[in-house]
Amino acid sequence: MTGHERRDTKKMEIIANGIDLVDFPRIEEMVKRHGERFLNRVFTAAEQAYAEANKNRMEKLAGRFAAKEAVLKLMGTGWRGKIAWTDIEIVNNPAGQPQVTLSGEVEKLADKLAIKHISVSITHTANFAIASAVALVEKS
Repeated sequence: MTGHERRDTKKMEIIANGIDLVDFPRIEEMVKRHGERFLNRVFTAAEQAYAEANKNRMEKLAGRFAAKEAVLKLMGTGWRGKIAWTDIEIVNNPAGQPQVTLSGEVEKLADKLAIKHISVSITHTANFAIASAVALVEKS
């Protein structure tokens, strides 16, 4: 499932939502402690490139981290089994809106739940990133 496709949301309904809050120092500490190993385990190459291109790198990484957590919360699972952090990718579309792309085990789970689209919103304060995600299914 990719978030890059335009969906007719008038024919869809929200079935679940998730929200997460991440403080920048937590992500900054993980990057300092584990470096590239942490970055490559949690963020896709596109997510890392997006963060690197911005002056507020930790803010962008924390926002993507919060969005990934929010997506799993809406599925009711948390990180378990064979789920990889990189099974959820958050990249911006040309208009600057964050879009969700799923792969691997998370995509299989979304298919099982009949989720057709996930919409995500990310915001930041001085020290925190907050993300909200909603899952849409086709109306019966």
